[in-house]
Amino acid sequence: MNRTEEIKKLDSTLKWDVVVVGGGATGLGVAVDAATRGFRVLLLERDDFAKGTSSRSTKLVHGGVRYLQQGDVMLVLEALRERGRMKRNAPHLVKDQAFVISNYSYWENILYFCGLTLYDFLSFGFGYGRSRFIGKKTVEHYLPTVSTKGLKGGIVYHDGQFDDARMAINLAQTAIENGATVLNYAEVTAITHDSDGKINGVDFVDKETGRTYHAASRVVINAAGIFVDSIFRMDEPEKRDMVRPSQGVHLVLDRRFLQSDYAIMVPKTSDGRVLFAVPWHEKVVIGTTDTPRDRPESEPKYLEKEVDFILQTASHYMNPAPTRADVEAVFTGQRPLAAPQGEGKSTKELSRSHKIIVSDHGLLTITGGKWTSYRKMAEDTIDKAIHLGMLESRKCVTRSFRIHGWREHPNLHDHRYVYGSDEEAIRLLEAQNPDLQARLSDKYDYRISEVVWAVRNEMARTVEDVLARRVRLLFLDAKEAIAVAPTVASILAHELNKDEAWKEEQIKAFNQVAAKYVIDIPSETKP
Repeated sequence: MNRTEEIKKLDSTLKWDVVVVGGGATGLGVAVDAATRGFRVLLLERDDFAKGTSSRSTKLVHGGVRYLQQGDVMLVLEALRERGRMKRNAPHLVKDQAFVISNYSYWENILYFCGLTLYDFLSFGFGYGRSRFIGKKTVEHYLPTVSTKGLKGGIVYHDGQFDDARMAINLAQTAIENGATVLNYAEVTAITHDSDGKINGVDFVDKETGRTYHAASRVVINAAGIFVDSIFRMDEPEKRDMVRPSQGVHLVLDRRFLQSDYAIMVPKTSDGRVLFAVPWHEKVVIGTTDTPRDRPESEPKYLEKEVDFILQTASHYMNPAPTRADVEAVFTGQRPLAAPQGEGKSTKELSRSHKIIVSDHGLLTITGGKWTSYRKMAEDTIDKAIHLGMLESRKCVTRSFRIHGWREHPNLHDHRYVYGSDEEAIRLLEAQNPDLQARLSDKYDYRISEVVWAVRNEMARTVEDVLARRVRLLFLDAKEAIAVAPTVASILAHELNKDEAWKEEQIKAFNQVAAKYVIDIPSETKP
């Protein structure tokens, strides 16, 4: 996964079968699907892979208990199938996660046990484990920090948990290994048409060099997530917006606020949302919110009311209750939901199912969905192109296809388990140069070798690429990420042959982004 080598492939391909615009979960899934069918594929990402929503999820691979509550059985059924396939295809990243629903009435025990038994039934052999009722004492044992006042027992159920940005990188590697050309920092500037008005390719610019390219293609697929409308308008300038962004905020706390390998699921908060507290990389991720936004943003910032809502809700399920001062990182993502057709429709009522729209000129746009269903979304998109006669019929093979890094039974106690089969190669780097074993931080076990590996083998180009989406430190401890940024910038400058001015600009740019991951604490509440 070398960007220089990927750029060279542009000059040797006169026409592509498929050009994919967008390097998040959806676009990368489409690239893998098309490449494994044998098509010539080019994927173009404006920023870094999973820069947006796809690195800012709740870190869950789930069937959607919430959608079962809403009666959307078919959406849950599809997601449960995909949940099982995702674990089978990437066992080094996807693992079983047990959840506890703490109930404070006997009726809730009955209601949630029946609902989750149906959830298990719908998984039809793709399940992660069976749901069961547990008594008050067992709830207290599984969740030492649980609020015990009025506790009447609980339900244990199982879903999946994963590292979203690492999954994106592995999908990019998988696509390349199967013949695709994949580029980050390649911004599409125009969609081109033939004399009959049909789409015949895209123009794009390499943001690192400023060089412009034209990529001729039989099919162009718009998989730009929350930015699909901006791509769609390159084809149809007067098109009404299809997507209404919905913002989700997550807070990251020290593990002491959970003290358990079990996650907490709150099925109904004060405003009807679902809230999770999930162990992740020795931290606890709490979220999420569901706040309508007027426009999509590359770096959205949390709203004060969202932080207050999460902390207030968590205080009912954690003892001691976390405060703003306890938040080690906050991250915000925006979901691409279908724009509401009527006034007053909230984003939490909008469907999470995916949609494929075909423009009059032949642009295929895939929108909606979630990480769990990324593979099915990709399959449906390429099948649609085949159905329309844009591509010849070739069978999808991704239902049981190993993602790059595939390894069974990873050692979850070593943070490097996320590299899967690449872990040995990183250790070989350290054996060849022991200096690379040095830690980036005294607080965490991330090593210099991982930064070098990210640059040489995972197309990391900036400090943010490394600290946000390769080693995840920005999402775990924003202030510590800011502290190690100069070290990472020096390593990158050496690996990429950049000068001191570039290094200083990288540190400045990272600090500006990282500031949005640090929680604001009112001066009167500071210790």
